[in-house]
Amino acid sequence: MVPILYYKKDDLGRVFNRTQLDNSEYILAVESIVEDVRKRGDEALFEYALKFDKQTINADNILVSEEEIEAAYSKVDKSLVESLKRAKESVLDYHVRQRDKFSNEFFQSGKSSTLGWIYRPLSRVGLYVPGGKASYPSTVLMTALPAIAAGVGEVVVTTPNINNPAILVACKICGIDKIYKVGGAQAIAAMAYGTKSLPRVDLIAGPGNVFVTLAKKQVFGQVAIDMIAGPSEILVIADESANPTLVASDLLSQAEHDEQAASILVTTSKTLAQAVQKELDRQTALLERKDIITKSLNANGAIIVVDSIDEAIEIADRVAPEHLEVCANDADDVAMRLSNVGAIFVGGFSPEPLGDYFAGPSHVLPTSGSARYSSVLSVDTFMKKISYINYSKEDLLTNADDIINVAESEGFGAHANTIKLRKAEYGDKEKK
Repeated sequence: MVPILYYKKDDLGRVFNRTQLDNSEYILAVESIVEDVRKRGDEALFEYALKFDKQTINADNILVSEEEIEAAYSKVDKSLVESLKRAKESVLDYHVRQRDKFSNEFFQSGKSSTLGWIYRPLSRVGLYVPGGKASYPSTVLMTALPAIAAGVGEVVVTTPNINNPAILVACKICGIDKIYKVGGAQAIAAMAYGTKSLPRVDLIAGPGNVFVTLAKKQVFGQVAIDMIAGPSEILVIADESANPTLVASDLLSQAEHDEQAASILVTTSKTLAQAVQKELDRQTALLERKDIITKSLNANGAIIVVDSIDEAIEIADRVAPEHLEVCANDADDVAMRLSNVGAIFVGGFSPEPLGDYFAGPSHVLPTSGSARYSSVLSVDTFMKKISYINYSKEDLLTNADDIINVAESEGFGAHANTIKLRKAEYGDKEKK
């Protein structure tokens, strides 16, 4: 049974100290795989595909063919295809609206100079879609569509799960350029360094297992990445007006991800806390993934009773959860007071799975407290800002001495000299 704890009375260390898991035992293995793919390219990539994913691939069949995609459509229920199409429209509409803020801006500086910024989408992006025990066609939508809305030149997918037709169908619906039959750390290495069959990309996005996560961390710098993702999390802020059956179901929606997932209720109502505690036990017994849920709740679940909504907000901002639901009176007001959270779900009709599959915002979110400083995957992830500097001769000469002083104070004579040469060449002429 999930314990009921009291803020400022009980020890909440387990709730507040949740960070990235210790994956040190896997680091050497991942480093070896990444370095091997960097050095041997396709040869290593194909060997690891056979070893880890039991797939025989080569330069001729590494890409998913149109015939394979057509065959996938025949295996996927038509209702799922239509649902994916409608979800695509919802997600794409949301992200296209973000594009308007990425406008080039220029303004006058000094007497006759121009400064500003220019936005450009990335040229080539690689998306990782997990395989393993489950199929995640929703991950295709939630990573590909923000990139497409941003105007990325080419979007490619790597996945070890080509035998799951729903993933291939989702890729086709999104208009993915190429789908590569590779997974794991080797796929991340190939996208970062490039091989003969899989050219390198500018950014890698998408969730994965511990090997994928550690590989992304290792290749960062060689290539950009979206984030380092940890186990899933949900925190629900609720008061006496909330429905305990629904609150419990929302907590369970995250607990079923894996044993490391965290499900936390923070409430001002002891009555609600007790009702949710009972509902968690009742509903868990009815669910298919009850073994995983039970381990998750026992290890990371908590129900916290507070004296006020202010205390609930204080806890939420300290935890900085991936998902946060507000099921309380004045829910929107509470939501607008939160600072550290990946995504906020406001009111009883905005459960977290709505965000996972349909509403619009990506479900690729910061975890393990990283919502304190990072953001949801979005159009921003796939854009870069370029500084624009167009100084006039007059303004450069006006500021020349200041630039020279700072450069020389740092010991960079060549920096100072390039300004001095212009001052000598054009400054005297200006005086004449």
